[in-house]
Amino acid sequence: MSNRFTQYILAAMVLGIIMGSAIYNFLPDTRGDWASSINLIAVIFLRLIKMIIAPLVFATLVGGIAHMGSGSKLGRIFAKTMGWFVSASFVSLMLGLVMVNLLQPGANFPGTLPDKAQSTGLPVSAFSIEKFLTHLIPTSIADAMAQNEILQIVIFAVFFSVAMGALPERSKQILALIDDLGHIMLKVTSYVMLFAPFAVWAAITATVAKNGLLVLWKLIVFMGGFYLSLFILWGILVMVGFIVIGPRYSHLLRLIREPLMIAFSTASSEAAYPKTLEGLNKFGASSRISSFVLPLGYSFNLDGTMMYCTFASIFIAQSYHIDMPLGTQLAMLATLMITSKGVAGVPRASLVVIASTLSQFNIPEAGLLMIMGIDTFLDMGRSATNVIGNTLATSVVAKWEGELGPEHELGAGDVVPGDMVPGEVPAMAGH
Repeated sequence: MSNRFTQYILAAMVLGIIMGSAIYNFLPDTRGDWASSINLIAVIFLRLIKMIIAPLVFATLVGGIAHMGSGSKLGRIFAKTMGWFVSASFVSLMLGLVMVNLLQPGANFPGTLPDKAQSTGLPVSAFSIEKFLTHLIPTSIADAMAQNEILQIVIFAVFFSVAMGALPERSKQILALIDDLGHIMLKVTSYVMLFAPFAVWAAITATVAKNGLLVLWKLIVFMGGFYLSLFILWGILVMVGFIVIGPRYSHLLRLIREPLMIAFSTASSEAAYPKTLEGLNKFGASSRISSFVLPLGYSFNLDGTMMYCTFASIFIAQSYHIDMPLGTQLAMLATLMITSKGVAGVPRASLVVIASTLSQFNIPEAGLLMIMGIDTFLDMGRSATNVIGNTLATSVVAKWEGELGPEHELGAGDVVPGDMVPGEVPAMAGH
């Protein structure tokens, strides 16, 4: 079934490119209407994903933490996880900085530059510690779930599960209920994912029908340089995976084919979350680890987005012939490292981060108008890269904690919080 599902996704992508190109070329007067109508299918699928994300994250995270045991273990896992995230973010930002300076995609930009006074319409605001910290804490868990604020759900779930651990006798029935909720939500997920091929077809068709493939040629140097940089980043991530985990890491890459293609074709790493979680548990990563690390990764470990921030920012500076000494570029890198952590859940987050950073370094925000038209095509690569980065982070932390057990096959909906999978072999240290 897994191989057949992969084939359906690939077929949907190819069909989407063909149909989108046909609409763009042969129905020029109505291609906007066609794109909007077809994209409705993808929008419905993404809304279905958003519908299940909050309860799925809450159930798996609370169940996983509750089964961890001591609070010291939670603190140790959190420290390792954040250490990995900061290191990966720095590598991604630095790689983007190095590649954009080597390739110089904006040095001889052939197009007309937008007027420096033009506005992008993005919700740009200066980063502040106050805003970041207040965004972390939900005013209401119901509101956090309604808005799909994963980071806020994580904060509440940690407090909730630690409190459960402090009241073990009173928590038994609640924990059993949450484990049952995890079972049910993953079964719901299996139903929702049946619509993925249709959503992939719709997303690709609508994107190509609206923009056409020729739009890519206007910024082919920029796009080519960015995707080359992404491939290098993929190579680094895969190499690290083989070094830390060993040859079996190749099995994880096979297990995440589907979430990778879903993330790429829908330009949404969030859409790939359920399948990513399933793949990690099939790989043998303890769900105690995966249900904790993966949600955090969606806020703090967006490797593709990180690299794009430095690559696009310096590209815009190059296009406007603004001199950026090495010291200034490193200061921008440090700024992006901080500001990027404060916009979790913001639509088009990478563009918002870049826009707010450009203004701090006297680079015209209007430069983003050059790349906003192709941002969806760029977001495809960013989203897929984010999936690879988060699966690697989760499996590495599981390995470090001795909770990377043998692989096992799971039926739809069998992955549950707290490693309560029927017939699962317990994780053993050193595996």
